[in-house]
Amino acid sequence: MLIHSESEISMVHDPANFIHTIYIEESCRDLPYVQEMIQKAGKVSIKTVAEQDFSRLQSGGYVKGLSKGKRNLLLTRNKGKFLKPCPATREYRCCDYQVLNIGMNCPMDCVYCILQAYLNNPWLSFFVNVEDLISELEEAFAREPDRIWRIGTGEFTDSLALDNLTGLSAKLVNFMALRKNSILELKTKTANIENLNNLDHGGNTIVSWSLNSPHIMAQEELHTASLQDRLAAASKCAEWGYKIAFHFDPIIYHDNWQQGYAATISQLFDQVPAENIAWISMGALRFLPPLKNIVKDRFPNCKIFYEEFIEGLDGKSRYFRSQRVELYQSVYGELVKHVSPKTCVYLCMESDEIWKEVFGYNPEQQGGLPAMLDKTVT
Repeated sequence: MLIHSESEISMVHDPANFIHTIYIEESCRDLPYVQEMIQKAGKVSIKTVAEQDFSRLQSGGYVKGLSKGKRNLLLTRNKGKFLKPCPATREYRCCDYQVLNIGMNCPMDCVYCILQAYLNNPWLSFFVNVEDLISELEEAFAREPDRIWRIGTGEFTDSLALDNLTGLSAKLVNFMALRKNSILELKTKTANIENLNNLDHGGNTIVSWSLNSPHIMAQEELHTASLQDRLAAASKCAEWGYKIAFHFDPIIYHDNWQQGYAATISQLFDQVPAENIAWISMGALRFLPPLKNIVKDRFPNCKIFYEEFIEGLDGKSRYFRSQRVELYQSVYGELVKHVSPKTCVYLCMESDEIWKEVFGYNPEQQGGLPAMLDKTVT
């Protein structure tokens, strides 16, 4: 088992280092939280900008601006809702996950990232009105005090990619630690975990990592932490008492994919205690149709979108059913060699028919997918 100190892990890879310029909305400039981030930013260029000038700064075309946009961070206020249900579709099984929107976009650059076709702004943004975020959570919990809340920050951005700059994780972990029936999931492809050390998390935070085969991680997940560093970070978080989770999503068909995913799973359980893992999800590659042309323009050597796809019930392009089942059965077959009986292994956004072919049952026979997940953390 590889052992790294948290300081060694944090120095390996910090996506915040890719940021060239931080733009601050004029009305936010004097907030103490923003001033803290300015101090942490070091030599990064800092510019104040009026809200009406945002569109002018971001001109030049969305797709052409994506690469440059990942080097520019806008600190602004979220004027809408922070907490919303996961944007699922009723045709596929959803886990009833609640999205806490802390910002948009990511400084890393996964070739297959669906955000490229989902967002309309190429820049990174981070919402600095954290007091409003906390107030909204308090109001939601008060409205439904008996509900089990599973909340994640990794839907529209990476949960920890900017954490060395923002320090948001500690604020959220400390808040959630005192809330009954609440679970916070921090999902990442980084090794930025130092802010999670020495926190009294109360068992209410799960730290999770997206994993893939070594080939996909090396070729298609640009500027992310390596498999070894992600697993070393997960191992350290497990030592700190956090529950851990993993997401094999998207599972991607490529040469020698069976051996690749088997190798990743073997390394995972070599480094992370099985009993510390709350859940593991599987989801095959799916994407909004415009993404293929965006990737073709930005990453002309990428071949993963040249397989055969069909349009799913959610309007996304998906592998044929038989191919998805083959991918899931292979990955699940490797997971069951190691996984704890207490860990929930599940499919993300798939039909009951696929569930039955892979697991031999559908979620309703187990009380429903939300209940299956809730059981692992309550």
